[in-house]
Amino acid sequence: MTELHLNNVSFSYPDGTKALENLTLSISTGERVAIVGQNGAGKTTAVKLMNGLLKPTTGTVSVGDWDTKDHTTAQVSRKVGYVFQNPDDQIFHNDVESEVRFGPKNMGFDPDRVDELTNWAMQLCGISEFAEENPYNLPYSVRKFVTIASVLAMDSAIIILDEPTAGQDKIGLQVLGNLLQVLEEKQKSVITITHDMEFVTDYFTRIVVMANRQLVADDNAQHIFYNTEVLEKSMLKPPAVAQMAKLLGFPPGILLKSQLIQAIKTNSVK
Repeated sequence: MTELHLNNVSFSYPDGTKALENLTLSISTGERVAIVGQNGAGKTTAVKLMNGLLKPTTGTVSVGDWDTKDHTTAQVSRKVGYVFQNPDDQIFHNDVESEVRFGPKNMGFDPDRVDELTNWAMQLCGISEFAEENPYNLPYSVRKFVTIASVLAMDSAIIILDEPTAGQDKIGLQVLGNLLQVLEEKQKSVITITHDMEFVTDYFTRIVVMANRQLVADDNAQHIFYNTEVLEKSMLKPPAVAQMAKLLGFPPGILLKSQLIQAIKTNSVK
């Protein structure tokens, strides 16, 4: 059981620029949490603090019983895996399997466990057929899954996905959806930063909204995307389905395509 806690955390760069102010946030084992907001809201700083890439200027970040200030980034990353937005910032090997295998091998797992985790992660991400390929010969969308697999293979309790839907087609989105379901079954916590509100409403039950380096709201999708004050403060637009439902005059609460279709059918019957 690995929980994540940020207690009154602020972060400033050496030149004094503030990137995050007084963030208090707790994420339980097995939770799915989407962090949303405009560029510059503090989202990336927050997740880098979660996995030890940054250390708080004030406040504390704890992963399980660890205070991240007392551990190296490499140590924290064993508990909190971070998939960067740009896969090219994270790929270092000349073939996919070596890239995915690197993490668990370096963590000291026995060879059989390394094989098991490597094969599981590649299969889950739909990249087994590319095992011998150079990652840089693959499309951007597939390289994204190479980096996701390389982090999953480390068997971290908490996974951070930075803009995972960027560049993905319908098949890629389906792979992501299945991946999230499997991780939930394994009681892995998943945190995503994303601008894709449809992805958020389809797969995340808890949404953290940030603006101006601070937390604005922490609630479920219905309460977030039908809260005018929160949307205006964070300059967020609700998903297209919610916008369409509002235009059609349906009551608040519709977020999914299936809900909108049902509302249209019900209304037409009346």
